[in-house]
Amino acid sequence: MRIVKLNAENRKDILSALLKRSTANYTEFEEKVAVILKDVKEKGDEALFSYTQKFDGFDLNEGNIRVTDAEIKEAFSKVDEEYVKVMKDAAENITAFHKKQLRQSWIETKDDGSILGQKITPIEKAGIYVPGGKAAYPSSVLMNILPAKVAGVSKVIMTTPPGKDGKVNPGTLVAASIAGADEIYKVGGAQAIGALAYGTKSVPKVDKITGPGNIFVALAKKAVYGNVGIDSLAGPSEIIVLADETANPRYVAADLLSQAEHDEMASAILVTVSEKLAEKVSEEVDKFLLNLERRDIIKASLDNFGYILVAKDGAEAVDTVNEIAGEHLEILTANPFETLTKIKNAGAIFLGEYSSEPLGDYFAGPNHIIPTNGTSRFFSPLSVDDFIKKSSIIAYSKEGLEKVHQEIEYFAEKEGLTAHANSVRVRFE
Repeated sequence: MRIVKLNAENRKDILSALLKRSTANYTEFEEKVAVILKDVKEKGDEALFSYTQKFDGFDLNEGNIRVTDAEIKEAFSKVDEEYVKVMKDAAENITAFHKKQLRQSWIETKDDGSILGQKITPIEKAGIYVPGGKAAYPSSVLMNILPAKVAGVSKVIMTTPPGKDGKVNPGTLVAASIAGADEIYKVGGAQAIGALAYGTKSVPKVDKITGPGNIFVALAKKAVYGNVGIDSLAGPSEIIVLADETANPRYVAADLLSQAEHDEMASAILVTVSEKLAEKVSEEVDKFLLNLERRDIIKASLDNFGYILVAKDGAEAVDTVNEIAGEHLEILTANPFETLTKIKNAGAIFLGEYSSEPLGDYFAGPNHIIPTNGTSRFFSPLSVDDFIKKSSIIAYSKEGLEKVHQEIEYFAEKEGLTAHANSVRVRFE
């Protein structure tokens, strides 16, 4: 891996290079996505069937678009019992963690009889997009559906592309069954996002769409936002390891490579104050690459967006981490909990040498749908909050309004909204 001694200029260049992975930089695909969405909105199922034949090579129709109970049963027969058990164990951890995020409605009554409060209501229909293609990720199925179920969503509708034989990856279907998906449809890509956003004869319209996908899926979610809610516009995966001289270079190298193997656009960065650690980690990366199956993808990822950044001191190292605002942050320092207090921007934070990033991807319980490309400065991981709505409650008594009505009238008149002022005034004429 390339080793770079940090300075103000190269730090700016690195940040600029990382941001090029954002969906905002793929506008050349927006026109194609717009055409697909328009077709789905206007033609419904006809467009879904046509695009599925074109992109997935499967003859989709009304009779086979929805996954049946028999297909789910068949999927269980094709998945090892141990794999099913691990998924169930992971689901328990994910459910337990997200139950702690549940909020309660509340009401506050004042002495004059006035009432203020907040009503928490789950959304009615959630649409979950699950990628297909080269790799299947049952873990993402659990991470999307379980928070919705914990939130109390009435109906969770999942879409995922079929193979040329019309089959869906068995692991994906098993995970969906364990998590409690209510309906599953064999449709992928931008056309699936359009179906969930607008509704067709076969696929119901939903209130919010969550889940990762390729650039066409991301741009489709961006385009339909406002018609439905979305979680975020996730980019390629990324990891930052903040480490000092006490870190084990073999562990650091292994953790960096765990994200670099996702795809050629993934980012893996070590930030350290130790030149000795930097050199040892680079050596360990080279050793691991000799035996890893996805070495070609990893090498491309590291060549494009892999860095070992050597800071002059701890303050510069922390500032760099906060500036990058990464998706996954591992802290491998002598006192990781002390370092944690200085971190402002990160999607998920892993503390200590036995908290490697895949622990969060699969099993610990916190969600692995996490903001990327610097968006952890203002976005959070997927949570129960993504599947609820908050309504304000206001119920003033006559006595309560009488005490403040002149102030309200004055405020409204200052804004030139005399009908607003009159709405309050008429109650005390």
